[in-house]
Amino acid sequence: MNKLCNATALALIACAGIAHGETELRLWYHGAGSANAEEKLVNQLVVDFNASQSDYKVVLETFPQLAYNDAVGAAALAGELPDILDVDGPIMPNWAWAGYMQPLGIDEAALEGFLPGAIGRWNGKVYSVGLWDAAVAMTARRSVLEANDIRIPTLAEPWTRVEFDAALATLKATGDYDYPLDLGMAWKGEWYPYAFSPFLQSFGGDIVDRAAYQTAEETLNGDAAIAFGEWWQDLFAKGLVPGTSQDAADRETGFLEGKYALSWNGNWAAMPVVERFGDDALFLPAPDFGNGSVIGGASWQFGISASSAHPDGAREFIEFAIQPKYLAAFSDGTGLIPPTVEAAAETANYKAGGALEVFYGLSEAQAKLRPVTPGYIVQAKVFEKALADIANGADVADTLDAAVDEINEDIQSNQGYGHN
Repeated sequence: MNKLCNATALALIACAGIAHGETELRLWYHGAGSANAEEKLVNQLVVDFNASQSDYKVVLETFPQLAYNDAVGAAALAGELPDILDVDGPIMPNWAWAGYMQPLGIDEAALEGFLPGAIGRWNGKVYSVGLWDAAVAMTARRSVLEANDIRIPTLAEPWTRVEFDAALATLKATGDYDYPLDLGMAWKGEWYPYAFSPFLQSFGGDIVDRAAYQTAEETLNGDAAIAFGEWWQDLFAKGLVPGTSQDAADRETGFLEGKYALSWNGNWAAMPVVERFGDDALFLPAPDFGNGSVIGGASWQFGISASSAHPDGAREFIEFAIQPKYLAAFSDGTGLIPPTVEAAAETANYKAGGALEVFYGLSEAQAKLRPVTPGYIVQAKVFEKALADIANGADVADTLDAAVDEINEDIQSNQGYGHN
């Protein structure tokens, strides 16, 4: 009798818990073990959401970034995806196409004013939204440019290719630097398409033809792309930039130590420059190689898995996360760009007159998403290898032709990746 009563009591407690909204939502995040500000902010966001309402309880599980995408793929195959996924913006179309994710279903009015890089779209639908964006700038010192009679460019009047090439030659001729420009060659993987494909796009080429995403022919190996490849190879052949074996420590501190006159780097690395050089620090727009100045865009974002049994709850969490106060908190904690003007105004560095305000303008004016296609995950790796090979002296035209063949074969083998 006591056992029956105890069982009945437990059932009533369980029912009461469900009635009180103890529905569990699983959230996967890519930054385990980093002990950085972003991970702490994600944890605080979960705590705040759980305390703000009684319908859902988000349970956070973290993964090391290098293992995260593989973990998601394995979970998808096993039918064990969480409710809420953390997804890198350029990867999202592949996950949506593969059936890992569902449309976000959020009222797009809630995303009005967001920087384009913080919103993930696939086939006309929003699948994910990020709490920040990132931008790359040409980091320089005013005193160095002025001492060498190099014009300080602006968003309205960026350096032309002729000006930029001349500036590099002038800086090299001083003999004051190991190299006039640091491109960050110590960084591999996603850095290549994020940081370097904008140069190709400014020349007039691209990784793939975005009209239909069905071929890279003429886009990655046409006249514009070959001109870019020859320019890219010259940077290394002429000793203007470190090679592909650049030491990682030099990438991190070389500009600060005066080894490089210029550095192509992101806003996440900007505060040490400001702290070291103060008003002498400059964050300049990308050069215009003939088709406008371009930088990379897109961030890590939150989305809802296709298998979530509680998409309404997952959506409620994401809507909670994109409140201006959290967007501002992420910016203050990580140094990354808040995705709205309203949030920027609440930050220390991106508000009007803030030390990093310029990056918001750069992202707004120059950012271009990496190819929005499920095939990007292959195209990015092909592009990285091609640029590394060209930097190391490979024939430009042959290398780009081979890259086009590899990309096109992948597109064909995947029946065009489902583009509408």
